[in-house]
Amino acid sequence: MAHHLAPICDAITRLLSPHAEVVLHDPVTDEVIGIWNSFSERSVGDPSLLGELDEQTTTGPDVYGPYPKSLADGRRLSSVSAVLRDAAGDPEAVLCINVDRTAFEEASRMLAAFASPVVGQPRALFEHDWSEALNEIIADHLRRRGTTVDRLTRDDRLELLAKLDKTGVLSQRRGVPAVARALRISRSALYQLLGQVRKEPIDADPS
Repeated sequence: MAHHLAPICDAITRLLSPHAEVVLHDPVTDEVIGIWNSFSERSVGDPSLLGELDEQTTTGPDVYGPYPKSLADGRRLSSVSAVLRDAAGDPEAVLCINVDRTAFEEASRMLAAFASPVVGQPRALFEHDWSEALNEIIADHLRRRGTTVDRLTRDDRLELLAKLDKTGVLSQRRGVPAVARALRISRSALYQLLGQVRKEPIDADPS
């Protein structure tokens, strides 16, 4: 065994533990001469079967992969192999790193599920939570205008109040003070604006 390569193999295994198996092969005898964190059920002295590298395309000088492999139990691996040469340039060993993709694929599925679109809230529940309706209507209005509550013009406030009045938010108990707080205006100012909205309805933005 190329003993001077053992610390390198051990270091790689520790870094990628427990997801990586590191194997050192003898290219002359085509046998495994060292293995760390073995999960492929191979051991020292087993055939290396390095001929499979002939089917791979080099991705760098003496480097093959990453390329896919599978274990007998169905787990999928990502593998990379490198030919290590001695001072004379002759192949001294072949280093293979096999990474078990199971944990990463599970994490990917979990993140994808977490990031998937949220199903709309049931209407019956939404109708009873008018405070959430208030927040969503105001947030949508601000997004469409590309502005903030503090920068709303009088016309913006009139249009927004028309939307809120149409949904019935202002008819809810404590609805008026909640809207006044959300728009950062006094109740008297809100009533004045609301009076104008109800006297001269503002066409809501069709978008």
